[in-house]
Amino acid sequence: MKVVILAGGLGTRLAEETDIKPKPMVEIGGYPILWHIMKLYGFYGFNDFIILTGYKSHIIKEYFTSYTMRYSNVTIDLSTNSLQIHSSNAEPWKITILYTGQANMTGSRIHQARDYVGNECFALTYGDGLGDIDLHALLDFHKKHKGAVTMTSVLPEGRFGALHFDESGDRVSSFYEKPRGDVMSGNAMSKDTSAQQGWINAGFFICEPSVFEYLSSDESCIFEQEPLHNLAASRNLYAYKHYGFWQCMDTLRDKHKLVELWSSGKAPWALWQHTTTKD
Repeated sequence: MKVVILAGGLGTRLAEETDIKPKPMVEIGGYPILWHIMKLYGFYGFNDFIILTGYKSHIIKEYFTSYTMRYSNVTIDLSTNSLQIHSSNAEPWKITILYTGQANMTGSRIHQARDYVGNECFALTYGDGLGDIDLHALLDFHKKHKGAVTMTSVLPEGRFGALHFDESGDRVSSFYEKPRGDVMSGNAMSKDTSAQQGWINAGFFICEPSVFEYLSSDESCIFEQEPLHNLAASRNLYAYKHYGFWQCMDTLRDKHKLVELWSSGKAPWALWQHTTTKD
């Protein structure tokens, strides 16, 4: 199964880093977040990637064209103009890099991958989010429900504490510090995660080739708007609920959180470091 990764946006909310590189190339522990995403897929045996680039596309291309040299021990003999590679940490990855336009929206970018994906099921994700998602379970869920698209969804941690009040509207009856999902029901906080509120799109999609019928080549086509709305209306969109770790990298604060987790040696998404390969 091919894995399509959206890696062409501007990343304006992370301008401290993205002024000089595309957001998927922002590093966590010396490796781009794009590498971490690909390592997660590789852990589950998915090693055929299509990377959809745009902003500063050349940086992504240069990283992978020099990948073997970057992570290998070599001897360079300038007198004979020869190169000897002693050992290599190259991954078993096949990588297709497509330039999908500087200003194109997500739907247009995905549409441009149609000929490279072919008539088969494929994975799709963003180039700025990490999680300990069981990709085999996600794929099994997708096959069971037989929809055109399965979206991984999560209940994110709230950023603020939440209050609810008694009947007077003035006395605090309970308080939740940063409740997961910020799921509110009237004046009461619902702790039932089966409630159909608070769940958000975490990326990590599985798509049938029929998804391309919902997309267009128009640069303004946004996958998360009309295409997903129409998929839902036609009863072709399912949500795989993930209760484990997930974190996007929208801001410098998000990046620092991911770096701290990686530096601790306990990054939840780094399954390849502490679990038997799931291929």
